[in-house]
Amino acid sequence: MKLLVCSRADIASVNIAQRLQEQADWVQEGEFEGRPCLWLGEMCMVEIEELHIHSDHLDVRCEEEIGVHPDMVIFLSRHRAASGIPSLTVHPIGNHGLADFGGRPEHLVSATPHLMTSLLRRLHSLAGSLDFGVSFEVTHHGPYLETPSVFVEIGSDENTWDHRGAAQAIASAILSTSESVFPVVIGIGGGHYAPRFTEIALKKRVSFGHMIPNYALEGGEESFPGIIERALLASQDSGLAYVHRKSMKKSEASRLMEILEEMGVKVFQGKDLEDL
Repeated sequence: MKLLVCSRADIASVNIAQRLQEQADWVQEGEFEGRPCLWLGEMCMVEIEELHIHSDHLDVRCEEEIGVHPDMVIFLSRHRAASGIPSLTVHPIGNHGLADFGGRPEHLVSATPHLMTSLLRRLHSLAGSLDFGVSFEVTHHGPYLETPSVFVEIGSDENTWDHRGAAQAIASAILSTSESVFPVVIGIGGGHYAPRFTEIALKKRVSFGHMIPNYALEGGEESFPGIIERALLASQDSGLAYVHRKSMKKSEASRLMEILEEMGVKVFQGKDLEDL
């Protein structure tokens, strides 16, 4: 069962949930924390009062209240960025370091590589008529769960969160995406919005799991193995990586490649991956 989570405290989340209800015939059955559960086949949509990043153990709470433990969780969410650039984003969750925005320090929630990457591709095709960019974000923030999870978001400020077309695109993607199963890689390098990983995902037969930006590696190379190992294990125990080497100094990239080789991680370049 896929659990879709709408936060009443999040304008974009409510917007997406409303568009989902418009696009399909959901059936009300049971309650979660005093609010109706909506079912569509093997999908269940629930509402929570708090912001998503604070909804630790939501999967366990779901099992206790409605008697079903979800196979994966999709959080319907807003995205905030100082740029205010209209965007549709997807990303895995957890913290490579401190837990400043929910979750647990140095803990990653299991990713949904095939679903997340397939959602990215579907959003890219559906957003063609919208003035919205579509991209991955790297792994960041809470909540803490034990179930594979993904955030899908409207960004980047109050001017876009209630955009009907953006929410319709996300709702359509959730309802129509078929998961493509390709080799799972973790992404290492680059910035927060992962343009290189997005580009590769839109062109190549690959599924991205957790993504580690350059800023997560600033603690020094002694922390690299732990960060990388956590990302691999929480990405379906992948042993594969894609490294955005051009985003690093040559010396840094060389040392990272040595560490990955010592760990037995196979590193792909774009030319190693089949075209879609």
